[in-house]
Amino acid sequence: MSIVKFNPFFPGKVLGNMIEDVFNRGISDIVGSDFAVNVPSVNISENPDSFVMELAAPGLDKGDFNISLDHNKLTVSVEKKSEKEAGEEGKWTRKEFNYASFKRSFHLSDSVDAEKIEATYENGILVLTLPKKEESKSKGPKTIEIK
Repeated sequence: MSIVKFNPFFPGKVLGNMIEDVFNRGISDIVGSDFAVNVPSVNISENPDSFVMELAAPGLDKGDFNISLDHNKLTVSVEKKSEKEAGEEGKWTRKEFNYASFKRSFHLSDSVDAEKIEATYENGILVLTLPKKEESKSKGPKTIEIK
């Protein structure tokens, strides 16, 4: 016996598949990757002294990023515009515009020392180092003496 997906609103296979494709596929699959809105993947790790966030954002320059902190909300955003032209000057045979942007926000815990946050961008990876406050650092287990 096999399980068959049934949609009572679109019983016709062709129309049902078209509607399903629109809602289940990404925009870039439908209209092409030039119009895709890409939100970068993020890796977050913790070590004894800090949290480290890595955002995969290849093809950008460090000047394209805007990083802000407001009331423990860290926001990373990018706006990038580019134009490609082909043909003679003043007479276009083709001209392509491209506009890409994204915005990601993260709520930071009170254990982060906001004054010491650092950011670097190298090889398509934005790395944010979020140092912990001294009182938040793990000091290991405490041994309690029995009297």
